[in-house]
Amino acid sequence: MDKDMLSRLSSEKGTVLVEFYATWCPHCRKMEPVVEDVKASLEGKVPVYQFDIDKEPDFSDELKVEVVPTFMVFKDGEMVWKTSGEIDGNMLYSKAEENM
Repeated sequence: MDKDMLSRLSSEKGTVLVEFYATWCPHCRKMEPVVEDVKASLEGKVPVYQFDIDKEPDFSDELKVEVVPTFMVFKDGEMVWKTSGEIDGNMLYSKAEENM
């Protein structure tokens, strides 16, 4: 899955928002409703992909995910923004939107 997804992110046109999380992570659980709101707001405009680092360890290693949650924005296959930890939903939305 990791090679296929990395290839897909690298070749995808437009903007993509990616979240890496873990089910055991309290910060990830706190961000869950925030991410769902952002995902709903971006529906039809920006795809949102979510990956559990325990189920996709090779993929998270490939993208150098060291902390969860980690958020990334890709534009035309290139990572243009990355942050980790709890963040405001408006910031998450605006980072995806400004790269559309």
